[in-house]
Amino acid sequence: MNSIYQINKGINRSIEFKGLKAQYIGYLAGGLVALLVLFAVLYICGVSSLICVAIILVAGTLLFIKVYGMSRKYGQYGMMKAAARRSVPKAIRINSRKIFTGLNKMDTNGKAAR
Repeated sequence: MNSIYQINKGINRSIEFKGLKAQYIGYLAGGLVALLVLFAVLYICGVSSLICVAIILVAGTLLFIKVYGMSRKYGQYGMMKAAARRSVPKAIRINSRKIFTGLNKMDTNGKAAR
């Protein structure tokens, strides 16, 4: 008794297209749209169409290499984690003890004073 329906084994997994994972699909699409706009601007400015095509091909190749590289290096959430890790300070410096000396003082109602 074989079922005619195929089981979707991708439930709760990130979207993937030709090796690109999650947000990198959007980055590649945005880059391609930017390249299209760049081509139109160059063409309207009077640059030769062969030069326009050459510029777009080089830029498109670099875009694909960079986006696929980021997708392989960072994965689905890795780039966000790397950005968060860079925003954490390496050390916290406090030049005054005033913050710590007032922590245990209580006011008249038994609550900590601010």
